[in-house]
Amino acid sequence: MEADGEMAGLINFEDEEEVKEYLDNLGVEFSFQCYKEKDPDGCHRLAEYLEGVKKNFEGAAKVLKENCEKNLHSESCYKLGAYYVTGKGGLPADLKTAYNCFLKSCEKGGKKSIDACHNTGLLAHDGRGNDDEKPNALLARDYYSKACDGGFAPSCFNLSAIYLQGAPGIPKDMNQALEYSLKACDLGHIWACANASRMYKLGDGVEKDDAKAETLKNRAKDLHKEQQAATRSLTFGE
Repeated sequence: MEADGEMAGLINFEDEEEVKEYLDNLGVEFSFQCYKEKDPDGCHRLAEYLEGVKKNFEGAAKVLKENCEKNLHSESCYKLGAYYVTGKGGLPADLKTAYNCFLKSCEKGGKKSIDACHNTGLLAHDGRGNDDEKPNALLARDYYSKACDGGFAPSCFNLSAIYLQGAPGIPKDMNQALEYSLKACDLGHIWACANASRMYKLGDGVEKDDAKAETLKNRAKDLHKEQQAATRSLTFGE
């Protein structure tokens, strides 16, 4: 008998009824955590359950909206921002509101805050997230810097691009461009490695250095091979 008791907690995922019951119970559990225990993490789990299991995007949007606005839950604000980017779950497509959601997530910290800082930077850089709809490279730089410090390669790469070209309020600065290219390259960004390699090869704003140029070019090639291998193993990984 005891062996049965121990097995009772395991789900037989081959049995559709059992799986359905398990998933329904999860929904009840997360609703309880959210509405009775007033646990913001529980509300976020409920939103992910409604989205992922029930494909109920309207329901998920409502929970995310409340959990972001009332509880300032970082991951819910991030996901709500993504809903506003495309207009998902019955919400309007609204990049200014998306910007504010990402900003809340970025400033709060948490699992998705680095991505949120990058998205805040993108929308500021693009201008469509700003009230005056004008690109704001200075603001973008601040949020890219935050995400780059957190180890987010695309933000480091975008910073290097800002310094390579210069922008209103930001003079062209090849030293900074190289520094951020190298950081993005270290974090595995192929184009950043290629750009840094080119700067060393041409001596563009830096001391010409063929050996460094070659090393960085090889790093870009290796990263490219790794990515292709990863894509292939995903495709044929059955």
